[in-house]
Amino acid sequence: MKTKFLPEEHTKEQLIDQCDLIVYNDDVNTFDFVIEALIDVCGQEYLQAVQCAYLIHNTGKCGVKRGTFYDLKPKCEALLEKGLSATIE
Repeated sequence: MKTKFLPEEHTKEQLIDQCDLIVYNDDVNTFDFVIEALIDVCGQEYLQAVQCAYLIHNTGKCGVKRGTFYDLKPKCEALLEKGLSATIE
């Protein structure tokens, strides 16, 4: 059995520091609005944003972006300013 090592750019500290930007379902925002917000704020492609919107609607939440807390914080704040429910976990 051979031991596999992670590439240098994926150190244990970097993997531990990863967080998820979670968007929650609400009864206020339309599908189109959520899709546009995910494209605008998170840089998602249209199809990915549509899939996330359906997951948000059907399961109550969806992880829409992964990164460090400091990278996700401005995106979370932007989503909150748009009226979406979002947290970093």
